Amino acid sequence: MLKSMQMKKGLLIIMSGPSGVGKGEIRKKVMEDESLKLWFSVSMTTRSIRPGEENGREYFFVSKEEFKKTLHEGGLLESNQYVNNYYGTPKAKVEEMREKGYNVMLEIDVNGAEQVMKTIGKENVVSIFILPPSMEELETRIRGRSTESEEIIQKRLAKARKELPFKKDYRYHVINDSLERCAEEIKSIIKKESQNL
Repeated sequence: MLKSMQMKKGLLIIMSGPSGVGKGEIRKKVMEDESLKLWFSVSMTTRSIRPGEENGREYFFVSKEEFKKTLHEGGLLESNQYVNNYYGTPKAKVEEMREKGYNVMLEIDVNGAEQVMKTIGKENVVSIFILPPSMEELETRIRGRSTESEEIIQKRLAKARKELPFKKDYRYHVINDSLERCAEEIKSIIKKESQNL
């Protein structure tokens, strides 16, 4: 009897970009295309669950003890700490989904992306950096949320300026000048990379 062909392992896709560039909206748009066989990796966090959130959908909500145990056992692809809370990408689930042939998408910051690229190797990751059309446009978008104080806006802009130079570490740079166009460009990148597997 012929052995069935081994399933092709899925891609590991990293999408990063400065705060306010529209990563979440872009990801949702790209994931509407079922032909890409995408799976979004849900991060683990120690922060409290917020109203309307669901464990396993927005995040896996865990205790600090559980998070530190997972980290210590090498169970995270990357991890970060923000305002006394920890965040990380569970390694086992990512690997399991890739083995099943899914293209796994991580939406993480440059720090997390750097950790993943170091662990797995840059050449084994499809890294996409989302850019704003300009810093002026990014500021307009951040201010457009009109939910944050001037101090927070300035902090976000300063962080964005620090993150932009990291684009050199990514294989692809995509400008979010239009949600539709940007999503289409990312879809074509994923299709092209899937054929190269």
